[in-house]
Order: sequence, then structure tokens, then C-alpha cells
Amino acid sequence: MTQTAPAKPSPADGEEVRFASLDPRTGEVVAHHPVHGETDVRAAVGAARSAAAFWAGLGFDGRRARLDAWRKLLVKRLDELQTLISAETGKSADDARTEVALVVDHLHWAARQAPRTLGKRKVRPGALMYNHAATLEYRPLGVVGVIGPWNYPAFTPMGSIAYALAAGNAVVFKPSEFTPGVGVLLGDAFAEAVPEHPVFQVVTGFGETGAALCAAGVDKLAFTGSTATGRKVMAACAATLTPVLVECGGKDPLIVAEDADVRGAAEAAVWGGTFNAGQTCAGVERVYVADAVYDEFVALVVEKAKKLRPGGEPAADFGPITTPAQVEVIRSHVADALERGGRAVVGGLESIRPPYVEPVVLVDVPDDAPAVTDETFGPTLVVTRVADADEAVRRANSSPYGLGATVFSRNRGEELADRLRCGMVSVNSVLAYASVPGLPFGGVGDSGFGRVHGEDGLREFAYAHAVTRKRFASVLDPMTHERGSRTVRRVLRLAKVLYGR
Repeated sequence: MTQTAPAKPSPADGEEVRFASLDPRTGEVVAHHPVHGETDVRAAVGAARSAAAFWAGLGFDGRRARLDAWRKLLVKRLDELQTLISAETGKSADDARTEVALVVDHLHWAARQAPRTLGKRKVRPGALMYNHAATLEYRPLGVVGVIGPWNYPAFTPMGSIAYALAAGNAVVFKPSEFTPGVGVLLGDAFAEAVPEHPVFQVVTGFGETGAALCAAGVDKLAFTGSTATGRKVMAACAATLTPVLVECGGKDPLIVAEDADVRGAAEAAVWGGTFNAGQTCAGVERVYVADAVYDEFVALVVEKAKKLRPGGEPAADFGPITTPAQVEVIRSHVADALERGGRAVVGGLESIRPPYVEPVVLVDVPDDAPAVTDETFGPTLVVTRVADADEAVRRANSSPYGLGATVFSRNRGEELADRLRCGMVSVNSVLAYASVPGLPFGGVGDSGFGRVHGEDGLREFAYAHAVTRKRFASVLDPMTHERGSRTVRRVLRLAKVLYGR
């Protein structure tokens, strides 16, 4: 079967422009959706502006009740959502079920934690301002635009959507053109829970629709996608000083130290590199293994990876490569690695049969090969022998990306994790941090900036509002033209006494 991508339709006079979402396993049409243009997007943002006042006015308790109702509706429709995710991405039923379970878990956490994280609290005024009371709260920005990816069409954008809504914002969401139906289902369920105002709207289409959202006057734009597209989003938003949250790709390393549980590390590497067909921004792509355990590790990886098979049937280990262009990226990385002296100990170029790619494990690949430096986004692993865990850390930190990482070590796990330049680390497991709602998720360098999830994720979609209130007159008041030099000297003397020791 030849893999296809959604085609941009040509409109006829007087007709609504629509496009088809396709099942990458079969090429069959899943559904048709409208192509929303600039006028449509601006209208959605305008409607969201009015809805935002209603939503913010509900307060934390009112919003939590509505978000809980939405969550319960999604739980009732979990089978439908899972089936749709599988249809639009091709991922296995179990991978889709895992995704929807994480969606409802994070939604529950965000709604419950928002009051404590964002609500008004007292702040100590300090010794010099002892006669003032100080408070701090985090207020909603207004309207948040979200541009989501296709690889996790529910879980990833909900890391922005759920937290933005819990913080009191209205949201306009543009899902990937490969997975529009998932976004529409999320939006329809929300409208059922909150029918009064269009607090959460979905606009569908291609890149032009996303560009229109960047320029439509949202108060913040949250983007998940490639680093190249992230730069374009930032440039578009810069024209209107629209702040952005950018979660881009990764080339995440897994480090196997001399004292590692080698069997556990091998299992984690294979799963972390191949689940969801390797189409995970924080999935494992590079593996650095201490010389003392290298041979044992590679043998176990080969044994485990050779058993895995992609396919469209429910029992398949993982599904297809969702986007046709990514197949060619995978092919070019594998071909280049082999041409430059790398060896495939599992699979090879023959493993790439669109839309499916079987596991490919490469060794002896040069450090400057694209398979090591660039995001492959397929079920491939590059395993590199290093002298020890310390060299592994240095090699892991050599990438311009800095999203997540994994360390396997019985005694040095936290120490090695502390030395890694990235946003998140799992020790003796893989990707565990993504499943903990209270932990922030995001990267550094070419992996972007800003955070979703956790308290940081809630604050990303709010602004700090600080207030001081004078309670009584101060004996020493330097904040007046009537203060006199004696007052200033006394204040300075007090500062020296308090803070100069």
C-alpha cells in the first residue's frame, strides 16, 4: 500500500472547503473536516474573548466542576476516543489506551491543583517593608491558542489545553491536519459539559490555519512540533509580541552505567525506542553503554527487538509511521549510518516498507551522522560503546537538543541525572516523568522552552498579579520627598545591620 497524506482541497465557488483525515494503515478516509481560514480563526478568537470573561468569572471551584464534568464525559467515551486515535494515527490499541488514560489523569490533576497553585496567597513583606501586607495571585491571560501534533493527538495538546482552562483561560485549538477528528471529539465533549459559551473551540486545517491562529490576537500561543516549525511560529508571534510556549523535538539519550540492571535497561531501551513506532519526542534514540556491560546489553537488545513486528492489526506491537515524509527521514538516517561504517545488528534498509518500519538497531555509527545528531522519529536505536558512565554523560550532553533522558545505574542514578542538560530524567525506568502530572515537562536548547504539566504548566497560562497594602505608618519612610537625608541614612544603617553580617 502507498502511504498518503491529507490533500489540500481546491475550493469550488460557494462551497465549504473540506479535507479528509486518513487512516495511515489503509489509506481509507476516517472523516472530512472544514479548512478554517483566517476569517474563521479570527472569529473563533473573538468569540473566545467573550467566553473567557464568563469562564474566568466562574472562579476555581466553578471551573473545577465543569472540568470534572468534561473528564467524566471523556471517560464515558474512552473507547470511542481510543478508536479514533488509532484510526487517525495508526497506533496500536494499547498505545492509544495508554494515551487516553494519561489525558484524564492530567485533566483531573490540573483542575484539582489550580486553586492552590494560582490562588491568592500572602507574601512576607520583609523587614524594610514591615508595615505593608503583600499578596500574590496568578490571573488568566485571556485566550490561549494551542497548535497540537499528530503523534499524541490527545495527550500532548491536553498538556496545554487542560492547564490553560484550569487557569481560567478560553482556548482555541488547532489540531494537526493528520488528526483533526481527535481534536473535534475533545471539543464536542467540552461543549456538552460547558454549553453556555464557546470556552474551548477547535479550528481545523493545514499550516495556514495555524499561521492564522498565531496572528489572530491570542494572549499566548502553545506549540508542539518540530524545531524548524517552532522557529516559524516564534517569528510569526513576534510581530504582535505574543508570548509563546514551544515544545519541540528531542534526541533523547539512555545511559547504561557499569552497575546497571542490564536486562532492565535493555527492555527500557527497546520499548522507549519503538513504542508508538518511535514517534515520541521524548522517546529513546541514542544509547550510551559502558564498555563493561556493552556486549551483554547489545545481545539483550537484539533478542528483544527482533521479536517486535509493526502492523495494523490490534495485536501488533506498534503501528505505522503516521506521516509519509517521516518514512524518508528514517530511510535517509539509516542509509547514511550504514554508508559511513555503521552496522545494523537488527533490521536495516529492508526494514523500511511504508507505512511500516520494523525495528532497526545500529552500532558503530559516527558521532556526526544524522542518525546520532538529528531527530529520527522512528523505531530505531543507535547504540554506542563508551568507556564509562562519565563519558556517557559527556556524549549525551553534546546534542543541541535537551528534552528528556534516561539513566540506568544501581548506585549513581541521581548523581548522573543531576549532570544531564535536559528538562527531565528517568532513573531506572523510561519516560516515567511524563506520567507524573505534578512534574513539569519541557526542554532546553533546540527542544524549546516553557513547561506544560505540574505547577509550572499552570503558571505558564497565567500572569503574576502582586499587591501591597500599607497597614500603618512607618517610623522610617524613604518613599517620599519629605523623607530627609537622616531617614535614608537610618534605612541604610538598618539594612547593614540586618543583611551585612
